Parts: sequence; C-alpha cells; structure tokens
Amino acid sequence: MNSTLMLRRFCCCNATVTPSSAVSSQKKPLVFLGSPEVLRTPKVSATVLDSLFNASSKPDSTFEVAAIVTQPPARRGRGKKLMPSPVAQHALDRGFPSDLIFTPERAGEEAFLHSLKALQPDLCVTAAYGNILPTKFLNIPSMGTVNIHPSLLPLYRGAAPVQRALQDGVKETGVSLAFTIRALDAGPIIASKTLEVDDHIKAPELLDLLFSEGTKLLIHELPSLFDGAAKEKAEPQDDSKATLAPKITPEESWLCFDEEASVLHNKVRAFAGWPGTRAKVIVIGTKNDQDILDLKVITTRVSSHRNHVTEEDEITFANGALVFPCARSSGLEVLEVQPPGKKVMPAAAFWNGLRGQKLKIVKMERVLPAAMSTL
Repeated sequence: MNSTLMLRRFCCCNATVTPSSAVSSQKKPLVFLGSPEVLRTPKVSATVLDSLFNASSKPDSTFEVAAIVTQPPARRGRGKKLMPSPVAQHALDRGFPSDLIFTPERAGEEAFLHSLKALQPDLCVTAAYGNILPTKFLNIPSMGTVNIHPSLLPLYRGAAPVQRALQDGVKETGVSLAFTIRALDAGPIIASKTLEVDDHIKAPELLDLLFSEGTKLLIHELPSLFDGAAKEKAEPQDDSKATLAPKITPEESWLCFDEEASVLHNKVRAFAGWPGTRAKVIVIGTKNDQDILDLKVITTRVSSHRNHVTEEDEITFANGALVFPCARSSGLEVLEVQPPGKKVMPAAAFWNGLRGQKLKIVKMERVLPAAMSTL
C-alpha cells in the first residue's frame, strides 16, 4: 500500500491492523472515538473512555474496547514537540496498545476505514469526537454508532450545545444518548436525562457533569445496544422542535453593555473556558489622561439592585465587585478579571491597583452567532 494512504498512528508510524492482531477474545469489539479536549477540558472524553475500560474489565463483561480513534499528534508546549492527543496519552497511560490508537485527519480516509473494517466492530461510541462521520464509516459497525450529546435533543443540535444553552439562560438541560446518522445530531434517541441548571455554573463544569451523566446512560444501555433492543426502543426526534447550537467564534467574546446584565452574565458563564469574555474600558487618570484597557471578564453575578445609572457609563465598585451599568438600569457585578499580561485576580485587587483612577465603559457592537438558533 502506498505510504500516503497508510494510517497515521499516535507514534507517526505506518501500519495496518489485521483481524488477528485486533481481536484478542470472543468479546464483542467496541470502538471509541473522542476528541482531545472540549472547552479546554481534556477529561471529557477520558471520563467516557475510563468507564468503558472499567466496564469491559469486569468478569461478566461481554465487550472489549478494540480500538480508540482520536485527533492526530500535534505540536504542544514551549518546545513544540509532536505529542499524542490527551485522549491517546490517557489510553497509553492505562496500558492500551499503541497500535490500536487511530489518528486519521478525517474519518473518511480509506486507510482508516480499511483498518476499522478489519476490527469488525459491533458498536462505535463517540464522545465529542468533532469529525464528520461519513456513510462509509456508519455502515461498518453492525449495531451502529451512538453518540453522547450534552443537550436534550432535538434541542441544541450542533457544535456548542452547552455554551448556547447557558447563553440562553436555560433553567434545565440534559444529555442524550442517540444513534448517529448522516444528519446533524438527528438520530433516534435511546435514552436521556434532565438536569437543573443553577445561575452560576459555567460551561466547563456543566460539560463535565453532563458527560458524567451521559456515561452512566451509556454503560446502562450497553446490553441493549449489543443485543439490538436499543434500536427497537429508540425514539425518532421531532425535527419541528429542533434548535441549533452554532460554533462559538472569538468575535462573540466581547460584552456589549447595551444589553441587560442577566444576558451578559449568561454569556460570561457560557463562554468560560473558551473563548472567554472581554470588555473594553477606559482608564481615566488623575490628570484626566485616558487609556483603553482590554479586560477579560472571568466571573460575574447580576446585581440585586436596580437603577444602575451612572454619569457617562462610569464603572463603580461595591461589595467586592466592579459594577458595570447595563440596559434597563440593571448592573453586572464583575467578581474576577484578568488584565492584559497578568493572572486572574479578584475585582477588589484590580480596583485597588487603580489608585484612584476612574473606569468607564467603551461601547461595543453586539456580534451575533454565525448561524441562527432555530432550524
């Protein structure tokens, strides 16, 4: 086989898996697909993978993790060394064979599909894998491919379900276990669980919680997935109720204080981890000199007081927080910030560092998501 068609593995060597080397027992082979990290939270996929490892190692287990599919090696750290993805490294640390860790650029690569077919998987499981799965891939596992999706499908289909749900200020969300089809997150739902959302949880924490609960659903449903009962009981989604969760862009990270404080607070929670939220403020010196500061906003709350109207959009300080005046006389209390080139600090430390200088808001235009939130 031509070397350009060979599968690139984590160690960047060329090899092709054969059935004899891939299947070590009579257990049903399962293939796991997971991305390195989501919202700068690498343990999301590792949580699912660990649960599969643990379940497969039980004496009464009927399946084994036959292979792992993840992102290709990338250059990381100051030395820019070529390193395996966090998922690959986690699998290696658990003693998983390196020759069964696949790292295709795309799930439709012929060399990858050839190796996947050789494994003859009964089931494929995806957890925030990120790559599009073509029909050629979906036709390989005999019992199908299932995905852990952190929303109550058909709500929030797409790349950023947790972020968009928090941005919308939802009071409840959930996680769904669904079969994968070619249409985006539109496959039949096997199981789901609803969770309440408090007013202060941020996206990385909610994501961890949802994938933890989704993993429990997966482990519980594995017997029905392998014996075919899951396909019979899975419920089709109601496409008329579907909403989209478009990918977050860095341009959306700016806070526009022409919006209400509750809207901005939800955005800060939603964009935590990545890309974060930012505000431009004017620092007015004691001699009336001015400087514009790009401030990262880390943690906020909505002020319990109304009538936050200040002279010319002045930012005040009260109860350990920077108070930004917002629309409808609401106030956004900023508890933690990160100035340029510095670490995250409490708002009180930042305020004290101003040494009497004043702060004012720089008006920003609102940036809308790249796609509409409904189908």
